[in-house]
Amino acid sequence: MRRLDGPTGAFLAYLTIVAVVLVAFGARLADTRDSGTTPAATDDVPGVVPSVVPSVVPSVVGAVETEKPTIDPAAQTGATSGDELDDELGEERPRWQREPVFTPRRMLVAYYGTAGTGALGVLGERTPEQTHRRLMRAAAAFERDGREVQPVYELIVTVADAHPGKDGDYNHDIARPDVARYLAAARRQGARVVLDLQTGRADFADVARRWEWALREPHVDLALDPEWRMGPREVPGQVVGAVRAAEVNRVSDWLADLVVRHDLPEKLLVLHQFRTSMLPDIEGIRGRDGLALVQHVDGFGTPGQKLDTFHAVAHPRTFRMGFKLFYDEDVRLMGPAAVHAIDPRVRFVSYQ
Repeated sequence: MRRLDGPTGAFLAYLTIVAVVLVAFGARLADTRDSGTTPAATDDVPGVVPSVVPSVVPSVVGAVETEKPTIDPAAQTGATSGDELDDELGEERPRWQREPVFTPRRMLVAYYGTAGTGALGVLGERTPEQTHRRLMRAAAAFERDGREVQPVYELIVTVADAHPGKDGDYNHDIARPDVARYLAAARRQGARVVLDLQTGRADFADVARRWEWALREPHVDLALDPEWRMGPREVPGQVVGAVRAAEVNRVSDWLADLVVRHDLPEKLLVLHQFRTSMLPDIEGIRGRDGLALVQHVDGFGTPGQKLDTFHAVAHPRTFRMGFKLFYDEDVRLMGPAAVHAIDPRVRFVSYQ
């Protein structure tokens, strides 16, 4: 090889030194990557910045999120935890919203009648305690597919009469101690009591007020039976009665106010019916806060006849549906499976 002297030789020597330095640095960087470590970021080594960003940025973002100023709900409401805050917000809702009659899986099964006699239904054939055991056997048959069943005593407390009586209104109330006995039994058993009114020539709203003392109880509800609501010249048992929507609305307005004033759970308001003429302007009946309206379809006969009646009068846009079964008068008593198959869905079944 020929030796280079002068400036050209000096320049080539400089390039050789730079090449050696670069090779040495590359070897160091390769060793560092193989060891899994990252040298500290410095102004002299810009190549390390890409490896630092992916590992640092997420941890920085997390720190920022956890350090955001937060509003302490407990400090604002007096609650000491999230659960207690939820409970407190729930308590602010009225009781009728927190304790509805129906839940998606709940239905009601009732025995119907009056105290001390079986003439008007199965409820009065035995003592309340004995009747409850029989009712629970009937109700258990409806518990399927996760359904929850609540027992109900539907007690006729105002009974229509064929004679005018001292007030001339063709009805009488059963004794208050008898009613109190059923209320106490239901309270012990976790049942509801529906007070059924057959008012003769008296206004439903006027008669309902006579039972306010019982309706203040959280487990006591109300039913109106238009079959026994007579006009001014009509006599119970001679004609099938009727009631107008305006009278029903007066009752529901009063009952809903009672629920709100006394902070009660939601109450049932049941309307019995087996002819369209019994509720001639049913479309005018209004729903109320605090009330669960039930249209309870009565009428005995064969299963086909009963279903024809049901579909002729059913008004599910306004009401949940009820259905009555008669131990003695029905031909081929319908069982729970047949009742569950009814559409629109039946939520309240009563036995008479």
